[in-house]
Amino acid sequence: MSNHIKYQWRITKYNPDFRNNEGHYTKELEWTSPSHIGKTIYGETFTLEKYLEIETAYINTIMKFLHVNDIKSITMINTTYINVDINSSLYNQLYDKELDKIHLKDDQEVTIDEIPLISKMVLRGFIFCHFIASDFFVHFGDDYYMFIGTNHYQEEPLQFARKNHLFVEEILSPFYICEENIERMIMWTPIHEDTVVGEEILTDISLEEYREILRLSNIHPVIGVFPITASNQPFFQKKLKHKIDMNKYQYYLSAGD
Repeated sequence: MSNHIKYQWRITKYNPDFRNNEGHYTKELEWTSPSHIGKTIYGETFTLEKYLEIETAYINTIMKFLHVNDIKSITMINTTYINVDINSSLYNQLYDKELDKIHLKDDQEVTIDEIPLISKMVLRGFIFCHFIASDFFVHFGDDYYMFIGTNHYQEEPLQFARKNHLFVEEILSPFYICEENIERMIMWTPIHEDTVVGEEILTDISLEEYREILRLSNIHPVIGVFPITASNQPFFQKKLKHKIDMNKYQYYLSAGD
């Protein structure tokens, strides 16, 4: 992240009483995704109604944070559509076709009215993204984990989460990276292959330069994987010892810790 986010929490359905000294969750037979709907957990059927109760608590908690921080829109990063079986019972039961009316892409600003639907589809495993604002984030992890951060501490959304049977733990998001800890490099693979055959670390490029050359918004942290194209190749070639050969390789900017 480009900004330091002072207050961060893990807000989930998981009771921390069941964590060991290493922080691992030890309770067995816990549902971790909507795909477990219909399964028997501790002798009871995990129903759609029980799932929706928790899902609604997650989404309403996000909205409560946005409300108290007076955030009217938010930016999506690392946005990805996830391949699912459209003939599966899970798809027929949980896919909201309202999503088809929204064309989602990385670095897209969405309104507060669109956030509940997008959050729902992330929690149900149809898309993936994180939400960011200038002093705020929502990170979604695997197994129904959610992390929220802000620079403006207010107790109201935390109390709201607890009243809705969620557990609030003060902990850094594993997806949170300060700009000074981000390593960016160019990687290349043979065309039509996924095996990385070379990489070179980039230095002396400002965050503003990255945003300009990749045509990203001034809030994007430039974290993730970005393809090198013919339009931005000259810029990166000036920064590399490796001679770019786009007839032989496909190139990517990889940024993370």
